[in-house]
Amino acid sequence: MHKETEGGFTVTVPALPGCITYGEDVDEAISMAKEAIELYIEELQERGEDVPDDSNILEYSIHLQTV
Repeated sequence: MHKETEGGFTVTVPALPGCITYGEDVDEAISMAKEAIELYIEELQERGEDVPDDSNILEYSIHLQTV
């Protein structure tokens, strides 16, 4: 999730290329992301495509403050 300078939050889903959504606040962004993921997976299944499995990927973020 990325906080936008003009307000709101953009969410990308690395395991699902092109799966991007937005919310005015964190709760809305999370809700929109859940819906986007569900729709993305539903579309893959309808096309008979494999659903990516990222269960073996560890993702970690570090936030540093400059002095």
